[in-house]
Amino acid sequence: MPDFATSVDRLLTQIHHWDERRWRAAPSPGAGISRSELAQGLVQRLADLGAEAENRAVRAVPHLHDLVLRDQLRVLADDILAAGPSDDLLDRAAMATDEIRAQL
Repeated sequence: MPDFATSVDRLLTQIHHWDERRWRAAPSPGAGISRSELAQGLVQRLADLGAEAENRAVRAVPHLHDLVLRDQLRVLADDILAAGPSDDLLDRAAMATDEIRAQL
């Protein structure tokens, strides 16, 4: 079983020093999507899982700026962990995080 907190820590360690140029670049040649867009997708996925954990409606998360993506990810992860989610939800969150980390 993947550990969500560990998955998030690994991702944040990987991206903590990235500048705007790195965020705007594609993770691989011909990817057709930027690292920023990949991370924003994860932000939304974690927000959706947080809503599920808290039994509330899903809402769209605005993209503020590439340099705050890591902060958004940390806050959303902390919110999920604080909600006392099921093991299944934590597994889904960890898998989503690990998948994006591998793509970045």
